[in-house]
Amino acid sequence: MTTLFLLLALIATASWITSTVTLRMKALERRADRLEHRLGLMLDHFGIEVPEPAGMDEVRALARDGRTIEAIRAHRRATGSGLSEAKQAVEALTDRPAS
Repeated sequence: MTTLFLLLALIATASWITSTVTLRMKALERRADRLEHRLGLMLDHFGIEVPEPAGMDEVRALARDGRTIEAIRAHRRATGSGLSEAKQAVEALTDRPAS
């Protein structure tokens, strides 16, 4: 009986900690989104262009040659982005009409 009580107490404590951390993470994500939005507005207001990361020429060349997986890898190296973000960026490059 004591073991069962301790196990339930442990599960309840772990659940409480998990929910608390999750709520805090969501609050921090919302705050970061607001700050990024404000920073974007400030950059636009002052006419500041964010420079393109070094290595994007390689990404464009690989995407143009149809080497999508290598282009995604190069994009991740150049920008530090995640897999999903890099994939979307490379797909956006290949969807553009040739200039």
